[in-house]
Formats: sequence, C-alpha cells, structure tokens
Amino acid sequence: MKIEKTITDSRVDKDVLAYTVGDDPILDMELVRWDCMGTAAHVTMLSEMKGLKRPVVTPAEASRVRKALAAVVEASEKGNFEIRTDDQDVHMAVERVLTEKLGDLGKKIHTGRSRNDQVAVDVRLHMKDSILALELELADLAQALCSFGAKAGAIPMVGRTHLQPAMPSTVEMWATGHAEMILDQSYNTAAAYKLADLNPLGSAAGYGVPLPLNRRRTTELLGFARTLHNSFGASMARGECEASLLSALAQIMCVLSRLAEDLIIFSMPEFGYFKLPREFCTGSSIMPQKFNPDVLELVRGKTAQVIGFQTSALTLLHAMPGGYNRDLQDAKMLYMKGLDITRTTIRIMAKMVEGLEVLSDVCRAAFTPGVFATDVALRKVAAGVAWRDAYHEVRDNLDALNDEDPDAAVKCKKHEGTCAGINLKLYEKRIASLRASAKKRMDELYAKCAALLK
Repeated sequence: MKIEKTITDSRVDKDVLAYTVGDDPILDMELVRWDCMGTAAHVTMLSEMKGLKRPVVTPAEASRVRKALAAVVEASEKGNFEIRTDDQDVHMAVERVLTEKLGDLGKKIHTGRSRNDQVAVDVRLHMKDSILALELELADLAQALCSFGAKAGAIPMVGRTHLQPAMPSTVEMWATGHAEMILDQSYNTAAAYKLADLNPLGSAAGYGVPLPLNRRRTTELLGFARTLHNSFGASMARGECEASLLSALAQIMCVLSRLAEDLIIFSMPEFGYFKLPREFCTGSSIMPQKFNPDVLELVRGKTAQVIGFQTSALTLLHAMPGGYNRDLQDAKMLYMKGLDITRTTIRIMAKMVEGLEVLSDVCRAAFTPGVFATDVALRKVAAGVAWRDAYHEVRDNLDALNDEDPDAAVKCKKHEGTCAGINLKLYEKRIASLRASAKKRMDELYAKCAALLK
C-alpha cells in the first residue's frame, strides 16, 4: 500500500487521496483569484481583532500576506501557479506557497477558518463574477436577435401552433419573441446572484470558533450584500447556491434549445425561411451535398447535460444530513461545467443569429388561404357577427377561403406586441439596463478585489 503525505493528513492511501481529491486541482484553478481575495479579507480582519493578549496577525504582517497573495494571483494568470495532488485543493496550495514565501506567517492564514467556509466564499465570489459575465452575454444574444428582427422588419412569416400553419406573423415578431425570452432569463440569474451574494466566512466548519471574529468586516471587504448569520446554516448552504445557479442555467439552455430547434426546422429545404451561415454547418463524410446544422443539434444535446447537472445537484442535497458532508465537493464540478456549457452556447448562438439570412420570397410563398381563416372570421365580427357564429361560418367553408396579401395582413395587427406593434425601443432599453447593471456590479467586485490584493 502506497502512502502519501498532505498538508492536512500525514498518512493517506494513494488511491484514497486520488479518489477524494477528484478534479479539484483542475477545477480550483478557476478559484485562485477568489481564494486569494477571501484570504486577504480574512487576514485583514484577523489583524484588526480586539481583546486578545497577543495579535494573531499584526497589520504589518497582514500587509505582507496581501502582497504575497497578489503575487499568487499574478502567477496564476501567467500560468505559473500549480495545485498539486498533495495540496488537494486551491486553499492548501495557496497556503503552501505563502508558507514557502513567508515562513511561519504563512501558517497563520487559516486561523479561525475551515476549508468549508473558505471554499464557500470562493465559490460565491466566482459565481457572482460568472453570473455577471453571463448576463452580459445574454444581452449580446438578445441584441443579435433584435438586430436581426429589425433588419427583417415586417417580412411576413407563417405563425405556427403544433407546427401547423396558424396565423400571419413576421420575422421580426419571431426574432424579438425569442429575444424577450432570453432577456427574461435575467430574472432567474438575478435570483441566483442574490443567493450567492451572502458571506459565509467566519462560520468555519459550521459551528464558529472561540475567537472574536468580525464577520461584518469581511462582508464589507469582500463586497457581499450581507453576512449569512447562522454559522450552521451557512455550512448547510453549501450546494444550495450551486443548485440555484444550475436551475437558472438549465432554464436558459431550454430557451436556447427552442431557438435552435426553430432554426433547424425553418432552415430545412421543406421550409427554407432562413439560411444558416455556412461556417456554422458541417459536411458529411459520404454525401458531398450535405451542410448539417450540427451546432444547433448539439445545443439540444448540451441542454440535456445541463438539466442533468441540475438534477444531480438537487439529488446530492435531498437526503444529506445537516452540517458539512464530503458529497458537496461534487456540486462544484456540476455548476462549473454547467456554466461553461451555457456561456459557450450563448456566445455561439449570438454568432449564429448574426449570420442568419432571411429568404423573404420563400416566407411569403408559404402562406396558404387557411392561414388567413382567423382574420376572415374577425372581419365578420367587425361587421357585426357574433364571434362564435363567425367562427363556425368560416370553419364550415374553409374551401371558400382565398389567398390574401400577407404583407397587408400583418399590417392590420397593430396592438402592443403583435406584428405591427413591436416596440424595439423597449428591448433596447432592457438590454442597455441589463448591461449597465452587470457592468457596474462587476466593476465594484473587481474594485474590492484590487483594494485587497495590493
């Protein structure tokens, strides 16, 4: 049996170490900045503690630690920082480097902390940053859809229910409808952000420590909205944030998947409303004529993955006893992979939409007399016929319906949100507001980070 030594365990079976460490040395590279930021805030707070015979860390020592932490972040950004298997995670890797640089001072940085509240802080800071970046990307996709819709304008397009021809619509209405669905996902990301914006630092392993920690001070330094008051509750909140974010990500992916499905269908030769950008289609190994919508098909597949990550996160939590349990380690991998897939998909879909081409003649040629049936019935209502009588009269004489001008038909729908009632300025205002809010909060987060790591 091969035995390994780590910073926290003197004798650990090699296979057990590999099994428990898992992918943390890889995943935690995304947390280096945030771990250093959390440690800088914690050490600053330790240097300000009152009522001790001897300070754990002096203000001068805290300054040395912060400078060393800034160097760690810089090294990480240049690819010169490593998390080793015997470190187990980013927390122990940072502590190892600080101890190598600062000697005994580096051994003091974990005073009053557990890796439980430490990783909880890292994850929440990483989530805040990632959610804000995600919201900017949602704004970009919504803008691409609105720009595409505005350019197409009132080009008539058969509106469908059950995939069957239904009523006159426009390309603009189709595109901005998807844009509105995208923008509405910001309500879900806002909820995930609000949950992440709570400070668990100082809860230690879930039961606090016999030191006069000032948790409000670290909340202020790190820019959290407030402190998670109950230490035990703060510990149990591990996994909750991850599941909340994955719920938002799964809903975003479902919206993107529906957009992708529409594009697959409406770019088929049998429809031919849209032409996909050539660089977003792949060929066949045997059929020279093929240009396949593989990217859009993968959006559907990756949506299933993110939904699976959400289910996995909730399943981790559903039968877990109170307090910290090692199962929670897997929640980190789930939300990080979900984030990566979702953000990549949003960016690719924005490029896809920007390269779309509308085949207006095909859109108009797709109209058949039946598409105007409801319009005919409503014209009878306007002439004084009761709705149900008008409905049955048209329903019983469908063969008598004639072709109509689809351009004229869509111009008749002028009320809010329909073909001739799309308010592009409304979307522009929402997109600008989402961008401004996300950018402001991101600037504030990085300003807090810069203030600590200097």
